[in-house]
Amino acid sequence: MNKTILLALLLIQILVNAQFSERNLSSEKWQFKNSKENKWLTASVPGTVHLDLMNNKLIPDPYKDENEKKVQWVENEDWDYQTVFKISAKELENQNADLVFHGLDTFSEIYLNGKRLKKTDNMFRTWKIPVKNDLKIGNNILQIKFKSSVHIGKDLAKKVPFTMPESPRSFVRKAQYQFGWDWGPRLVTAGIWKDVKLNFWNQAKIENIKIEQKALTKQRADLNIYTEIFAEQSGKYSYLINNETRDVSLQQGSNKISIPFQITNPKLWQPNGWGESTLYDLKVSLKKDSKTLSSKSERIGLRTIELVQEKDEKGKSFYFKVNGNPMYAKGTNWIPSDSFTPRITKEKYQKLIKDCKDANMNMIRVWGGGIYEDDEFYKACDENGILVWQDFMFAGSFYPSDEDFLNNVREEVKDQVNRLQNHPSIALWCGNNEIDEAIVNWGYQKQFKYSKEDSLQVWKDYKKVFHEVIPNALKENLTSEKNIYWPTSPSIGWGHKESLTEGDSHYWGVWWGEFPFEIYNEKVPRFASEYGFQGMPSLETVKSMFSGNPDLSLESPTIKAHEKNARGFEIIQKYMERDYVIPKDFVKYNYISQLLQARGMQIAIEAHRRAKPYNMGTLYWQLNDCWPVISWSSIDYLGNWKALHYQVKRSFENQVILTEEKEGFLDFYGINDELKKFEDVKVEIQVVDFNGKILNDLTTVQDGKILDGIVKFNHIEIKNLIKYSNKNEVFLKLILKDKTKKVIAQNNHFFSKPKDLKLTKPNIKIKKISATEIEISTDVLAKDVYLMGDTHFSDNFFDLLPKASKRITLSKPMKNVEVMTLWNTMNE
Repeated sequence: MNKTILLALLLIQILVNAQFSERNLSSEKWQFKNSKENKWLTASVPGTVHLDLMNNKLIPDPYKDENEKKVQWVENEDWDYQTVFKISAKELENQNADLVFHGLDTFSEIYLNGKRLKKTDNMFRTWKIPVKNDLKIGNNILQIKFKSSVHIGKDLAKKVPFTMPESPRSFVRKAQYQFGWDWGPRLVTAGIWKDVKLNFWNQAKIENIKIEQKALTKQRADLNIYTEIFAEQSGKYSYLINNETRDVSLQQGSNKISIPFQITNPKLWQPNGWGESTLYDLKVSLKKDSKTLSSKSERIGLRTIELVQEKDEKGKSFYFKVNGNPMYAKGTNWIPSDSFTPRITKEKYQKLIKDCKDANMNMIRVWGGGIYEDDEFYKACDENGILVWQDFMFAGSFYPSDEDFLNNVREEVKDQVNRLQNHPSIALWCGNNEIDEAIVNWGYQKQFKYSKEDSLQVWKDYKKVFHEVIPNALKENLTSEKNIYWPTSPSIGWGHKESLTEGDSHYWGVWWGEFPFEIYNEKVPRFASEYGFQGMPSLETVKSMFSGNPDLSLESPTIKAHEKNARGFEIIQKYMERDYVIPKDFVKYNYISQLLQARGMQIAIEAHRRAKPYNMGTLYWQLNDCWPVISWSSIDYLGNWKALHYQVKRSFENQVILTEEKEGFLDFYGINDELKKFEDVKVEIQVVDFNGKILNDLTTVQDGKILDGIVKFNHIEIKNLIKYSNKNEVFLKLILKDKTKKVIAQNNHFFSKPKDLKLTKPNIKIKKISATEIEISTDVLAKDVYLMGDTHFSDNFFDLLPKASKRITLSKPMKNVEVMTLWNTMNE
């Protein structure tokens, strides 16, 4: 007999002899078909119907060319999936068998051996069905019949007496971005998007574990481990936590037990930038008569977190206190990293979160129009010290509040909270993205000619979902220290002055309002949870938009199809004219668009950080993309860092020296986000021309006390600082030093917009140090050095100062590294 088959049979035998065993039915041979047709085709589970159609060469890749338009018919069809799996007599000897669907997208009917078991109506729920009496020895046929979410959504919309915006997406509990966004395609898909499991168990099983942190000191952590257990029969059982045994008595049916547990000399889970993100493994097992019936493992972190909102003379604070210390939140917003979520790999999750850590972030907001992310996402955040602001999946529309919808939402919240709550990275649960603002500010009532009664109903529906159902479900399913709830983000729309004095803010005066970047210096909120600007993706990603030879032109129909904002190119052009010389060449245009995006976000981030502690958080829009696209992201679909991500890494350093020009004066700010405090810091200032000549050299001492991690230095009148120099030909070199004269931060300040700088051609030399390290040097200022090649550079889009050199590591060797600087775009 083949060794592989023998090992598989032995494994099955071990599993069926255990008190609990699990079969992954995803690995069976699956088929699918259009419900109107008879021919079955090969399918993959987890998967989506679009991926299966692509694999069978029935539709083109919608990410290529203008193919998105060619696949819109898919959303209007019904689709059937099926598999045949064998059940042994030994397996049927188990007392119980549960069929578990971790994700069905979205409206389906489940059949086993011809019997309908269940109807589903929510992509975000887990569906567990007892099937012991429906299984048979030998072949079993499992079928899932999916109905068109678009058709069902339209039918549900007809039941409401007024027009709902974004209909029909708000009527269906599925990923809202599938219906199209201003950075993503319309790909309303269907299918078995998560694993299908068949679980056998006997006597009793652990259903859920939640871990409460009662007290945390340097000496010990006092925990309560709450466990839900379902028992077939009452009796005495053994309960183990990391091999510490307790005896418990269980009643027949559902049991909820609480067991105290201690960890001595605990190490804290710290956010990125404050120390190690220490994790502890807990394994909980249930035994009877020395046989393990069921077990679950959790990885936890020991930390405290509070959302602090206290009235002050300017409004009300909004910040997170972690382990007793106020934390300045630095981070971004996350969208699903593929329109077809089953193909997001664990490696992609780990890389993107590591990219956040490497860019000095400590928080990420999971945006409410996507999905509750895979376990791997939260695992990566736990490991990398990234706190998670978790939206529930509602975004930018009005939602119904009929009893069926509310019950569905209640169960969805329960499923997701029970799955996620033990992750130390979860910092806040937020009801929705921009729905309060949509009701108040977006004019839908006028557009759709609502009556007064209609408008009142919208508010009633909103309050029912986000002020009653969700917070009540959180209260029922969370331990108290984890129950930090924020009903909507932003709390107040960006057109209202209060949006800058309390709560969190989505400031879109830049981009949507078309105000210049400098408005960020005036519009500083207490906590910036969204703001952004678009930039082109890498050239590699632009080329990936084409199935054939790429047409690298802004007039290319393909490139236009991959800009989902109707006025995107027009707005980029308007801002580019303000700050840069606009190149005719596409490669140079691509480069400048990235610099433009990075410049805008740098101005915003620095304005926020200078306002510490008034402002205590800055989360830009957005980290990633779901397909190749011109968007607000700092990392493109293929994982390449745009200029923005490199700039974010610099702007989010724990210790920075920043400047602010105001009414002819220059202010200097030393910012410290570390737990270790500043002591006697000084800033050294050099006025340098673009050839490297030092025109002025001075040191300014601190002015006043260092408060809340920020020191404001004496301001200097600009005309006295640069004196007879042309401000277009000089810059400031800033060095922040501590009392031991150790350099803790550096920065450069330019007095003119990039288009007005009087640059000369740099003579750039690249020296190969090793296969994966180079040294780059220049004779004169090389502004915005852009290293090009099929590799990841440790730094890029940086200023290389006159007569200076910089070492760069490469993720993989390259024979030749091409270089572009701002000078090249001003001298076409």
